[in-house]
Amino acid sequence: MDRDKIIAQIKAHKGGIAGILLGLLFGVLVLTIGFWKSIFLVLCICIGYWLGSSVDKKEKFLDFLDKILPKGFR
Repeated sequence: MDRDKIIAQIKAHKGGIAGILLGLLFGVLVLTIGFWKSIFLVLCICIGYWLGSSVDKKEKFLDFLDKILPKGFR
């Protein structure tokens, strides 16, 4: 296969490839540091991504709290 066909295949199946890579990474983490430590690491990565994306959107933390807390709590 030439390079253009390989790139076209990657673009056509990018979700599956990303899933395979994430599964491989999680499997390696479980085998090297254990299941619960891997879960904790993935959780920290997700929280970091969420915080970073809220900064990118210029969302203020107090606005976020207003969304998730009941009215009159603050």
